[in-house]
Amino acid sequence: MGFFDFLDDLEFYQHHDKAAMRMNKRHKFLIEPFVEDIRDARVLDLASHDGRWPYAFAGAGARKVVGIEARAELVEQFRHYPDAALRQVVDLHVGDLYTFIDGEIAKGKKYDVVGVFGILYHLMDHFRLFQQLRQLRPRLVIVDSEFMVRPGPVIQLIRERTDNILNAAEQFEGQEVAVKGVPSFVAMEVMADCLNYDIEWLDWDVLDDRVAVMDYYRPENMRRGTCALRLRDR
Repeated sequence: MGFFDFLDDLEFYQHHDKAAMRMNKRHKFLIEPFVEDIRDARVLDLASHDGRWPYAFAGAGARKVVGIEARAELVEQFRHYPDAALRQVVDLHVGDLYTFIDGEIAKGKKYDVVGVFGILYHLMDHFRLFQQLRQLRPRLVIVDSEFMVRPGPVIQLIRERTDNILNAAEQFEGQEVAVKGVPSFVAMEVMADCLNYDIEWLDWDVLDDRVAVMDYYRPENMRRGTCALRLRDR
């Protein structure tokens, strides 16, 4: 049994091959190692899609989970999630994540944990994002993203259609093709270091059954990875 087994029963996921299997395997790396940090925490989740990771944070014992998602039609799907008690812990907002975070900073909001799952490689302003998050004073930032498999600290620009809900959202109204920047693993380490974060990469190589998560094992071009950022000297 896995946390996300219920996804296979939701109409929204009927066309997603092995959705529950993939999400359960990701849950073991994105949520389970950090349960002690998440328990009773105030959590911010970026690019929340249909609320799946906010729901998982709630399931791990978060006191409150706030999510921001650009596409209203995705947020609408969250009402179909099965556990009403967990849904009550979650507050999903629709809008631009940079604007939303600036608003939270202006209000003096603080978050204990931030989830940056599946969004970093759809953005251009990576360093700005982490600068913003630092002002929210989280003790932990968890990042799961595609990264370029390159030897140096580089960001590669890629064009991406906006009509796919798994791609970058429109950067202006009516935009059909957006530009995104995919950082290398080393670039992520440089950004973390310059913001005084210690970075720890989770070891996906310990997973024997890699069905549905092969993007974490690509030998070249882009490979998905997961890391945890913690401020030094806290």
